[in-house]
Amino acid sequence: GLVIGDCPLMERLPLYCDPGTEEENGEKTQVITQFDLKGVESIGLIKFDFLGLKTLTVIDHCLELLKKRGVELDLQHLDFDDGQTYSLLARGDTTGVFQLESSGMREIMIKLRPSCLDDLMALVALYRPGPLKSGMVDQFIDGKHGRIRASYDLPQLKPILSETYGVILYQEQVMRISQVLANYSLGEADLLRRAMGKKDVREMAKQKARFMEGARANAIDAKKADHIFELMANFAEYGFNKSHSAAYAIVAYQTAYLKANYPVEFMAALLTSEKDNQDKVVRLIGEGRAAGFQVLPPDVNESDFRFTVVDGTVRFGLGAVKGLGAAAIEAIIEARRTGGPFTSLYDFCERVDAQKANRRVLESLIKCGAFDRSGGADRSVMCLAVDEALEAGARRQSARRHGQSSMFDLLAAGDPEPAAPRWPQAEPWRENERLAFEKEALGFFITGHPLARFEAELSLAATATIERIKSRSDRAEARLGGVVAALSVRKDKKGRDYAQLTLEDMTGSLEVLVWADTLAKCADWLKPEELVVVTGTVEAGEKGGQSNVKLIARDLTPLTEAVGKRAANIAFKLPRARLNQEMASLLKSVAQDYPGPAKAYLHLADPDGVAVYRLRDGLKPCRELVDRLRRHLGPDGLELR
Repeated sequence: GLVIGDCPLMERLPLYCDPGTEEENGEKTQVITQFDLKGVESIGLIKFDFLGLKTLTVIDHCLELLKKRGVELDLQHLDFDDGQTYSLLARGDTTGVFQLESSGMREIMIKLRPSCLDDLMALVALYRPGPLKSGMVDQFIDGKHGRIRASYDLPQLKPILSETYGVILYQEQVMRISQVLANYSLGEADLLRRAMGKKDVREMAKQKARFMEGARANAIDAKKADHIFELMANFAEYGFNKSHSAAYAIVAYQTAYLKANYPVEFMAALLTSEKDNQDKVVRLIGEGRAAGFQVLPPDVNESDFRFTVVDGTVRFGLGAVKGLGAAAIEAIIEARRTGGPFTSLYDFCERVDAQKANRRVLESLIKCGAFDRSGGADRSVMCLAVDEALEAGARRQSARRHGQSSMFDLLAAGDPEPAAPRWPQAEPWRENERLAFEKEALGFFITGHPLARFEAELSLAATATIERIKSRSDRAEARLGGVVAALSVRKDKKGRDYAQLTLEDMTGSLEVLVWADTLAKCADWLKPEELVVVTGTVEAGEKGGQSNVKLIARDLTPLTEAVGKRAANIAFKLPRARLNQEMASLLKSVAQDYPGPAKAYLHLADPDGVAVYRLRDGLKPCRELVDRLRRHLGPDGLELR
C-alpha cells in the first residue's frame, strides 16, 4: 500500500519508521503512516495497492523460453478468438491457468463452455459464494446455451443486461441502470454503487428516494421502478466490478493461450514457479507426461537455474535440487560456459570451485540423476568416488593457481589429458534405492515412482487420489490407497497410542490421523513403506494461512487385501514361449493355495496377437498371492480389475 500526496507527507500526517527494515546510509527506509486507510482518505490523501502476481512471472518466463526458439509473442495483441484456447477451457484442462484452476471453477467452466472473452469475465465474477448460492450461475449458463430466454422488466434494460442474459452481474450495470432510468450522473451512480455494497441503510433510503424521483421524471411506472431498485439492491450484494473481471479474464486468457499453443514452454515456466511445492510439482509432472511430453531430471550439461525446454522436453532446473545454493549453480553454469560440457565427475571437480560445489552438492547432483549422461559411471559408483574426485580436482585447481607445470605441460600445448579415473567397485542401486535417493535430492520422484507397478491395484481399491481429495469439502468420505511414507506413534490425553502418518500416492502426500481405537486393529502390521488403503473422513481447514487437509482414518487395510475384496478378475500375462512346465506348475500351485471368487484368465502373447484362456479355478487376491506371482511374472505380468 502506497500513500500519495501533493506535498511532503510529514506536512499532512504523522509518520513512523519501521525498526524491522534494512538501513540505507544509517537511516530507516521503510516509512509507514500512523493513520489507517480511512484516516488517510479523510484528510484527502490516496492509498494505492500494488499487488505482486506470481502468474505474471510465469508468463514472463514462458515468453523468454519462446524467444530462445525464435518465437516472438506480443501478449497485448493476442487473438482472442483462438479455437485451441477455448477448447482447452471447455474441457477443464486448466492447471496453471490464472483464476480457473480450482475444481469448482472447472465444473462451471465445463458446463458453460466459454467461447469468448466476455464468458471468462463472467466466470471470474460468478465464482463467488453469493452467486453460487443464489442460482445466478445456472441462470447465466442456461441463458448462454439458449435453454431459457432472458426477460427484461423494461425495454431500456435489454441493452444493459443482454450480455449477462438478464442477470445483474456487474456493479457497472447497476450504475448504468440508474443513469438510464433515473438520470443519475456518473458520480451519483458511483455513490449508489458504494451505498449498496456497504448496505448503508440510511444512505440507501436517500438513494431510493432519488431513484424514484428520477424514474418519475422519465415517466417510468412507479411499481416497476420500485421493483427494479430492489432488484438492483439485492444483486448489488453479489455484484462484481467488471473492470476487475476484465483485467483478470485477460490474464486468464493469456495463460490459457500459452498452455494451449505452447504447452512445453508453459509447463517449464509453471514448474519453475512451483518448484518448492512438492505436491504441485508431482501433479505437474504427471500432467506433462499425460500430455505427451517428457519431464527430464536435472543435467549438469543442460540445466539452468530455472526449468528449461530442450528438444521439446522439459529439463529440470538446478534450482530445484536440494542443497544447491545460487553460488554453486552460478559456478556450474560459468564453468560450462567457459570450458564446454563436462565429460565426467572428475572433469567437473577439476573445473568447478570446490568451495561452492562441495561434497553435499555433488552427492545431491548424483542422486537426482544430473550426472547420468556425463558422469562416467553408475550413480552408486559415483557416490563412492566423490571424495577421490574432489581431492583430484582440488590438486589440479591448486596446481593451476600456483602456475605449477609438469613435464607433460612443458612438452604439450595446454593441459595434458587427465588419466582415466579409477572407479571403485559397487553394485548399481536397486530401483527402490535409486528412487529413494532421487526423492532425497529433489523432494519427489522424477525418473519413476515406487507405486507405478501398483497403479492398477490402487485405482481398483481407492475411490480417489490424494490430489483430488485435497479439493473436496470438509467431512467428505474418502478411500485412498498409497504407501506409508512416514509414521509416528504418540500418546493421546488418556495415555493411549495413536498414529500420525504421511500417506503418499502418485499424485501427492497427505497427513492421516489414526486414533487409538482404529490403530489397535492394525498396529501389528502397520509400518513405514507398507502399501495400504485408508478409509476415513476429510478434515479441511487452515494452518498458517494455508489450506490444510488431512484424513481421519476409520479403517486401514493392506493394499492386496483391499484389492482382494474388490477384484473380480485376475489376469496372468506372459509370452507364449514362457508357458513351460515350470509356469504350469506355478499356476496349478497358486490355484490350490489361494482358492477364491475372482475369475482367473491366462493371456498368452505371440507375434500374431494375444490368446485369452479362462482358468477353471477361481482365486482369492491377497498380498501373498500378488507378491508370489509378481516375483515370477514381473511387474507387468499381473493385472487385477
